Amino acid sequence: MSTLCKRRLSCAALAFAAAACAHAQSAPAEAYPARPIRFVVPSTAGGAGDIFARTIGQALSAKFGKPVVVDNRPGANGIVGCELVARSAPDGYTLLMGNSAWFVINPNLYAKLPYDAVADFAPVNLGVVYGYVLVVHPSVPAANVQELIALAKARPGQLTFGSTGLGAVNHLAGEMFKSMTGTNLTHVPYKGSSAALADVLAGQASLMFDTPITSVPQIRAGKLRALGITLARRSSLLPEVATLNELGLKGYEVNSWQAVLVPAGTPRAIVERLNTAIVEALKSPDVIDRLVTQGGNEIVGPPPAPFALQIRDELARYARLIKTVGLRLE
Repeated sequence: MSTLCKRRLSCAALAFAAAACAHAQSAPAEAYPARPIRFVVPSTAGGAGDIFARTIGQALSAKFGKPVVVDNRPGANGIVGCELVARSAPDGYTLLMGNSAWFVINPNLYAKLPYDAVADFAPVNLGVVYGYVLVVHPSVPAANVQELIALAKARPGQLTFGSTGLGAVNHLAGEMFKSMTGTNLTHVPYKGSSAALADVLAGQASLMFDTPITSVPQIRAGKLRALGITLARRSSLLPEVATLNELGLKGYEVNSWQAVLVPAGTPRAIVERLNTAIVEALKSPDVIDRLVTQGGNEIVGPPPAPFALQIRDELARYARLIKTVGLRLE
């Protein structure tokens, strides 16, 4: 065989290998999904995260023509479910309903976690965010945020704020408020939102940072007074209530988010296909009605890269706050 023929055969072999490699890289996305997808929710059925997962899961099932099965794995403040997904095969068939408490607070709150919030997961889509509304009992003599700050400074330690538990997002919202205003509020942790809200409604606690979806009916009924929103922009449920940033607490922002993630190492093509399908779902009137109108969320849905950067930024921001407060759990 001539040298020229050998060179041509060699080039042909290299071209074939390159084509085969390209096909192998694109094949997972082209064939995906070929079987049912498991959507792990590290909380109990019926909660906000479960509703988000089931809503998005139904949309993905309709889009892909394959079942999306929601698998509730509650326990240890979300750690059980997150670890399960972190240890799953990175093939796109195990999704995680993640939220900010598990990804940017837990890593700063617990001395040790069985997973790395950044290294063990690939963000797919930041679906929705929701903020908190600062509400006070009508008996509290403060008609606005500045009056509340003045009152708290005049009565150090006498005003109490309820939360859904030590290290919860609305607990940290209160701690950030204290830090930025130089006030001394007494934190009272409860076992869940309903217990905390009940005591604020009864006047047993002075105030709390509550989700708009649960506080709006009480605000409309005159049983609570809304002073500010913790989001960077106003809530669609309470457009008349200004953000705390607008009200003088420059840079104040606390929110909770619900998102879709997969194990690290999942092929990029699959991540992008999932992201595209979720963005499409979040534009559906039915999904908007369930998550926004009924759920009190704000739809975000950015591509994976900015979401990954947001996780890193929030990890650093909450690290500083939690260190200042001196919180640590084993």
